Amino acid sequence: MTLRRIAQFDSILALLALVLVLVGILVLASVSAVFSQERLGTSTYYLFHQMTYGLAPGIFLGIVAFVIPLSWWKKWAPLLLLGNLGLMALVFVPKLGLASGGAARWLNIGIASFQPSEFLKLIFILYLAAWLASRVEKTSFQKQKRSLKIMLLPFLMIMAVIVVLLALQSDLSTLGVVLAVAILMYFSSPTPLWHSMLVSLIGLATFVALIRIAPYRMKRILVFLNLNTDPQGIGYQIKQALIAVGSGGIFGLGLGMSNQKFGFLPQTMSDSIFAIFAEETGFIGSAILILLFLFFLWRGVSIAKRNRDTFSQLCAIGISSWIALQALVNIGAMIGVVPLTGIPLPFISYGGSHLAVELMSVGILLNISKPRQK
Repeated sequence: MTLRRIAQFDSILALLALVLVLVGILVLASVSAVFSQERLGTSTYYLFHQMTYGLAPGIFLGIVAFVIPLSWWKKWAPLLLLGNLGLMALVFVPKLGLASGGAARWLNIGIASFQPSEFLKLIFILYLAAWLASRVEKTSFQKQKRSLKIMLLPFLMIMAVIVVLLALQSDLSTLGVVLAVAILMYFSSPTPLWHSMLVSLIGLATFVALIRIAPYRMKRILVFLNLNTDPQGIGYQIKQALIAVGSGGIFGLGLGMSNQKFGFLPQTMSDSIFAIFAEETGFIGSAILILLFLFFLWRGVSIAKRNRDTFSQLCAIGISSWIALQALVNIGAMIGVVPLTGIPLPFISYGGSHLAVELMSVGILLNISKPRQK
């Protein structure tokens, strides 16, 4: 492939990702300064940590993902998924796995720690796109029995493995995103409609069952329905988030002028960072940020529509819908339209693992957007 063809990627998507990353750096610089100064005596520790362990690796992985041929990702996706699942299992090994808030989700590799489940979001999309593309080529969907055996049952078995591993890690938020994106990708492939409907029902039933068997998950639902259910616990975080969002008004208090970041709102650098952003930039800033994520989704779908390769189409749909869905769920939790979740706001929240894999996903999207030889 010539340098000219390599350079002909979706520049709008690249610019959009750059804007989101810059917004994340600016917001994190504001939010983390107070917390960093109180704990470590310097106002820039968490900002530099994010840039060192999230932004820098993410740029590197994004470039690698952009350069590597898509055929390589399709060929090696099963092995990548197997390795990722192995890393997720290692979080339960003493001294290797790190627990926080009662959940074992991190791996300690000495110089740093990372969250394998964040990489699962992208790697599972790659695997599922490769798997669906290969099955579509082999299956005639006029033969419903054959499609059931070749497509639906293996898909349910794959999803069952993912459900078990994420449930053991008490990572129901990630599981919800993965399930939703997987069902959307399955629906987007040429599979019978009743398959998607059945998978959706099974996924919903599984999700409800996992919520009911864990008291703290049920409490989140109850608090979502009535904030006074747990006013000093989960209800407190939602109330403070709503105060922050409401305090921003139309134009916001100005960058760095948030009041809620001074110990009032929990998880200000991660889960609740949108509330601080809304407080400082107001309704206008919040609306622009939401539009940026919706625009990201639109560019991803446009890339999929321009491509004739099934694997590339499903990858573009999966990646763009994952980023947009996760953003809307995070924002929705902060304004009280969905129950409180523990997933980060893409490109914005503090956390090296999710930022690195999100930038890697942008690299793959830009790779898909490159013109192909006919």
